[in-house]
Amino acid sequence: MDISIIKNLKLKNLTDLKGAFTLNNGVKMPYLGLGVYLSEDGQEVTNSVKWALEEGYRHIDTASIYKNEEGVGKGVRESGIDRKDIFVVS
Repeated sequence: MDISIIKNLKLKNLTDLKGAFTLNNGVKMPYLGLGVYLSEDGQEVTNSVKWALEEGYRHIDTASIYKNEEGVGKGVRESGIDRKDIFVVS
């Protein structure tokens, strides 16, 4: 990891759900995201994702090893937020 990237960050208030880092490729990655590790697949993770997106989160941190991808996808769809506006990390 290039530590100079971290040293050069001018961090402000990371509690702002709309705040984002601009990556080297120009893509904006929201500061804060919902992590779904240990969330049960099904209604638990679906509701968590949907409600987080409805409240302003635009970053979902997931992984196939969590075995809850179906519920994450359902939560994204049910939120009504356009998928292109959501930053998903897997």
